[in-house]
Amino acid sequence: MKLKGFVETSFVDWDGQVCSVVFTGGCNFQCGFCFNGALVLEPDTVVDVPEDVVFAFIEKHNDFIDGVCITGGEPTLSSGLVDFCQKLKGKDFLVKLDTNGTNPEVLKTLIDSKLVDFVAMDIKGPWENYGDFIGVPFNAEQLKESVKLIMDSGIDYEFRTTIVPELHTLEVFEKLVAQVSGAKKFCIQKFRSGMCLDPKFNEKKPQTDDEMKPFVEIAEKHATVVKMRGK
Repeated sequence: MKLKGFVETSFVDWDGQVCSVVFTGGCNFQCGFCFNGALVLEPDTVVDVPEDVVFAFIEKHNDFIDGVCITGGEPTLSSGLVDFCQKLKGKDFLVKLDTNGTNPEVLKTLIDSKLVDFVAMDIKGPWENYGDFIGVPFNAEQLKESVKLIMDSGIDYEFRTTIVPELHTLEVFEKLVAQVSGAKKFCIQKFRSGMCLDPKFNEKKPQTDDEMKPFVEIAEKHATVVKMRGK
C-alpha cells in the first residue's frame, strides 16, 4: 500500500494503546478545516514511505508497540488496505482504522475478516447538509450505512467530531451527535488552526476548555463515554 507518512510511536492516537501511525494519500472530502492539505489535494507530491520501513520498526519494537493506526487522507480509498491489514494481523499487531465512513463495503470486508480491532469514524455535520461541512456535494446514505455497521459490529469504536468555531454551533452539534445516539464512545476534538486547507480557517482560534464544555454536555446525552481531546 502507498504510505505517505509514518509516526513511529504515538500515545495519543489510540486510547489505551501504544501505536505507530501510518498515513495514506488522497481523500474524497475537501474539508476547509483539514490540516492535512497536501495528503488531500496533492498526495503525489508527498514522498512515499516503504512498507518495509514500517514493518522493520514495529517488529523490532514489538515489546512496546501494540498496534498500528491507519489514517489519512481516507484510507479506504487505497487499493492495498486489506492486504496491508492482513500483513499486520499476520504479525499479531492490533489495527485501528480512521475513516470518514464513505466506503461501507470496504469497512464491512475489514470487520467481517477480523482485520481491524478499532474503528474511529468522523462525523462532520448533520446528514441533511453534509456537503456544507466537507466542501463537496454529498449524499449521506453511505455514512448512515457505515454508522450502523460499526455500531452493530461488536468491535471497539468511537465517533468523533472536530468542533470548528462558527461552523459547529450548539444547535448544529445537537443534530450531529443525535445521528449516532446510543454510541459507546464519542470524542470531541478542539479545532487546530495554522495549516488548514482553506486559509480562512487559519484566522479562527482554538476553543478553550470552558467553550467546549457545552458540547461535551450535549454528547453525554447520546453516548456512553464522551472524551474531549486537544487540551
